[in-house]
Amino acid sequence: MSVEQELVGKWRELPLDKQQQVLEFVEFLHVKTVNPQLLTSASKPLLGERLRQIRAQIVASGEPLLTQDGIEKEIASRRGGLQESDT
Repeated sequence: MSVEQELVGKWRELPLDKQQQVLEFVEFLHVKTVNPQLLTSASKPLLGERLRQIRAQIVASGEPLLTQDGIEKEIASRRGGLQESDT
């Protein structure tokens, strides 16, 4: 089995959101390798546009956007778990 076949096979087994993450990572690697100057400050408008596209997809899916509190909880959980205070 070739590397390409192995990659595609494993990719197909992933949930759609993880498939999208893999695609975005491959796009990043491609830009980094083929055209690294796109990663400079000139790419900031591209990043903003991509973030707007992602937001639109979330809104269209019906998934509620995170509140500031939700964002802070998400960050805390990714940094080792939520620490409930006793206050």
